[in-house]
Amino acid sequence: MTPEIPATYQRIVLAARPRGPVAEQNFRLESVAVPALADGEVLVRNHYLSLDPYMRGRMSAAKSYAASQALDHTMIGNTVGQVVASRHADFAVGDYAGGLLGWAEMGVADGSLLRKLDISRIPLSVYLGAAGMPGMAAWYGLNQIIAPKTGETIVVSAASGAVGSVVGQLAKLQGCRVVGIAGGPEKCAHVREVLGFDACVDYKAGQLEADLAAATPDGVDGIFENVGGATLDAALARSNAFGRIALCGLIGGFNGQEMPIKNSRILLINRLSLRGFIVTEHMDLWPQGLEQLAALVAEGKLKYHETVAAGLAAAPQAFMGLLQGQNLGKQLVKLI
Repeated sequence: MTPEIPATYQRIVLAARPRGPVAEQNFRLESVAVPALADGEVLVRNHYLSLDPYMRGRMSAAKSYAASQALDHTMIGNTVGQVVASRHADFAVGDYAGGLLGWAEMGVADGSLLRKLDISRIPLSVYLGAAGMPGMAAWYGLNQIIAPKTGETIVVSAASGAVGSVVGQLAKLQGCRVVGIAGGPEKCAHVREVLGFDACVDYKAGQLEADLAAATPDGVDGIFENVGGATLDAALARSNAFGRIALCGLIGGFNGQEMPIKNSRILLINRLSLRGFIVTEHMDLWPQGLEQLAALVAEGKLKYHETVAAGLAAAPQAFMGLLQGQNLGKQLVKLI
């Protein structure tokens, strides 16, 4: 049965660029007409929207690795949903697809830019988390930059988040000792007891350096950094010679805070390798990585947790909560 297509749908646009912390006033909810499809295009009814820290950087006009989010345009974001109309040979009505359709209930994209999704093995939402972009960031940074060896110690900041949670589990599967850094006893308990990390340091407890030292008696061989600032400094202080650092994110400075590295001399003393990366610049490896990640989820070897907000209108508050560390695991918005 062909689904009924409404005449309009809702979307959220960037109404104003933030000055400091993100606020509700930076967004605007509006209704727009559903466009007619051109040859090769697909119309998707989005079921889930992914909220991710990188969006904060796109909201700024400052020069970065990607173009800034345009004002009065649909906020950027990955989505998964069901095809409701198609003029592309590879997609039929009823198929599930993922793409960059933004903060919107529906979206149109060239079929070549969409990924067909198999929901027979794993839930649809997981393609936005452990088997999606966050999972690929974890997979790439760990395997291509840190390249861990059995028995090494890996430290992961923002360990309870969508990326960090996958990093630690992948490193454990490779025989490493894994130590997470997270905020609060609840998150640290989740990291240890559910995700299986060997230890988790609560940076909010006020003794980050001492606690990390106690959790890494043999030093640190690999650092997967999502935060920057004090967490990176503390990990640097524990590094072993020829350690590797995968710099995935700097969420500690998204509101403009300075993030000096006080232990920069250790980069030289311990001959460390530090490499920042943008996972969307390595699309050639995505098929390999995503296949592995989806298989691990299906086999129960890769666990995940989702924090889900209900309805598109809830997206701004959920996004602000994400930037403040209020979510556990992957932050999603359920649209249908």
